Amino acid sequence: MKILTKNRLGLALALCILSGSVLAGTILGSKHDFTGLNERAEVTAMSGLAFADYGNPCVYCHLPPEKEGADSSELGGIPGWNRFTPAVDSAYDLYDSRNLDNKVKTPSPISLLCLSCHDGTLAVDMTVFKPDTWNSSEDASLHLRLNGGDSLMNCGKCHNGIAAHSIEIKHIGTDLQNDHPISMEYAGLNSKDPDFRPVDHAYGFDNGVKIYDNKVECASCHNVHNPDVNLLLRTGAERLCETCHIK
Repeated sequence: MKILTKNRLGLALALCILSGSVLAGTILGSKHDFTGLNERAEVTAMSGLAFADYGNPCVYCHLPPEKEGADSSELGGIPGWNRFTPAVDSAYDLYDSRNLDNKVKTPSPISLLCLSCHDGTLAVDMTVFKPDTWNSSEDASLHLRLNGGDSLMNCGKCHNGIAAHSIEIKHIGTDLQNDHPISMEYAGLNSKDPDFRPVDHAYGFDNGVKIYDNKVECASCHNVHNPDVNLLLRTGAERLCETCHIK
């Protein structure tokens, strides 16, 4: 946060608020804030070369203020968000088990938003709309992907654990069979499954764990707007699982 000038901080925060981002001010200066990353990391091969710095940390996920109300899905975007739908949206290998109360084949839009970066198939700056202040004629970036592969199009070319810290842990890929299931209806609704706790309210649990349209999503446990906690968890790791699971 300290590297942001007062004016730049105020502008970025105002833009976040205008774009409807809840608690978006806390994202400033975090790993999900792609503005001014060269300054923070003290390198010159990041924003401007690896990806485009749009000057607004919110627009990498949220619609720019001047595009409020626009339908990004008409241009191939994730409905309600400012990123394109991954070409593999129907080809993810999701977690499966005979014990699952319900199963899904395709992640919901809010989880697709996370996957659109972390599956490593799209560039991290692949937004549907660019801010009006962005001059595309000055774009010289490589539009790299959050992918651990050794390719000129992937962050893993340098972030291999040798030249720079490894990107592998952040590259989830498209095989999600060893990850927590997502986009399925929460089994504890209406006390349907005795192995799950009932929610505290319509939005989830009092400790911050959330339910989205009655479903469990990536953002149920992870809060991108709170970078001050380990793994962006909504509650302590030691209590996270038992928020939902009784056993």
